[in-house]
Amino acid sequence: MFESLKKKFTETVGKITEKVSSGAEAPSEDEGVSPEEGGPEPVAGDESRKTESETPLPEEDDKTNEPSGEEGSGFLSFFREKKISEKDVEDVLWELEMALLESDVALEVAERIVEELKEELVGKKVKRSTEISDYTREALKKAVMDVLSVDGVKIRELAEKRKPLVIMFVGINGTGKTTTIAKVARYFMRMGLEPVMAAADTFRAGAIEQIHEHADKLGVKIISHRKGADPAAVAFDAVSHAKAKGKDVVLIDTAGRMQTNVNLMDEMGKIKRVVKPDLIVFVGDALTGNDAIEQATKFDEAVGIDAVILTKADADARGGAALSIGYMIRKPIIFLGTGQGYDDIMEFRPEWMADQLFT
Repeated sequence: MFESLKKKFTETVGKITEKVSSGAEAPSEDEGVSPEEGGPEPVAGDESRKTESETPLPEEDDKTNEPSGEEGSGFLSFFREKKISEKDVEDVLWELEMALLESDVALEVAERIVEELKEELVGKKVKRSTEISDYTREALKKAVMDVLSVDGVKIRELAEKRKPLVIMFVGINGTGKTTTIAKVARYFMRMGLEPVMAAADTFRAGAIEQIHEHADKLGVKIISHRKGADPAAVAFDAVSHAKAKGKDVVLIDTAGRMQTNVNLMDEMGKIKRVVKPDLIVFVGDALTGNDAIEQATKFDEAVGIDAVILTKADADARGGAALSIGYMIRKPIIFLGTGQGYDDIMEFRPEWMADQLFT
């Protein structure tokens, strides 16, 4: 998961370490012991001024004057403190920005990461290559954490406070929205809560059949009407059933629609007005990268979304959508889909993704 993005970050750390290390020089012979520190400076050609203490030691003892360990590892180590300059890192940071864009990271996010890394590095004083590497890695990890950390929904807390918790799912066809609803139902069932599903995608008979199949396999109650019925009426009946029967969560499926279809977006707005959901969750395909961000933005403008679920994250090597979408729409990712089974869903934590990228 996110292998390509992880590789790019690792390469950036290595390049900055090499660039800064190779630009650091050990003290020259002229920077040895000064006359003030080591006594009066001898006059050139006056061999009589030499003392016994200046007589060279036997050859086998010369090793005692050599630096040991890492300090003797050549250009990758140095004795003086080195201040990282903008020139040391500018080329590598440009390469990093281009690499992020190639991984479908949004331009604004790529620029933010690069600028924050630059601020952390330029002017920093370091003493050895391992210090540069560690500091660069931590600075880059911090920049990534800053774009991933978006305040918002804590779904477990909401489920404990609100009964029933009403969640409306939106997104386009082909993202795995209906299967994701089944996974979320399973997630709540593992918490000991009882969900009910609403088949409010009434535009396709196949959609109603699909969610019925999931509900039957999970043993979850489903509320549905015939094809072509009013989706808002289906959602309303599901909420009424949950209140009457003491169910804990209502999960409302909606028709997968393109974010540019104004009429269907208006229909979704009607569902929102009728049932007043506690959460509107956008379901996007992680593999579509910037397209998922554009879709989420349009849905947010049309109906207002509160959180994001990204499907197919297990097959996502680039990681652009996962890194960018929360920052771009200022809404948190709450789940990642990680497979085809009902249990293949995980709560998203920024710390977890950062660990995936930097370990």
